[in-house]
Amino acid sequence: MARHYQEKIVALWSVFLLGLLFHTQLGLMPLFHGINVIVSQSQNMEAIAPIMWSMLVFFVLPMTAIIGTTLTNNQRYRVIHFGFTVLYSLLNLSHLIADLMVQPIIWYQIVLMLMLLIIGLLINLVAWQWMRDGRNTHMKDRERFT
Repeated sequence: MARHYQEKIVALWSVFLLGLLFHTQLGLMPLFHGINVIVSQSQNMEAIAPIMWSMLVFFVLPMTAIIGTTLTNNQRYRVIHFGFTVLYSLLNLSHLIADLMVQPIIWYQIVLMLMLLIIGLLINLVAWQWMRDGRNTHMKDRERFT
């Protein structure tokens, strides 16, 4: 029975990235109703550049994981990828906790963050299964593109 770990991981990472995009969009939706969403007193982009770079890295790394998972079946990559997924789950958990400490609590964001955490845990599970699958039931790398 084929396990299709790579396809599952790519699908889950894609759903996760869509959730990240929606998390940002939800934060900006009040603008469309004339409500101010400013949370920082920064006066220029230079002051928030570290935040912007962090957001870019946080979004680009899963994109890179999707590409890597699609193009390789290497055991070393599987181990690195699993560690990466655990790191992201920990970051999601810390973000969820941080959002719970902000007053007022924005419950729709909490629900979305909880969903992202669950998706992350599913990525952990499938990445763990893929890493542990020593039988190599997937196509060899050289067979993938022929």
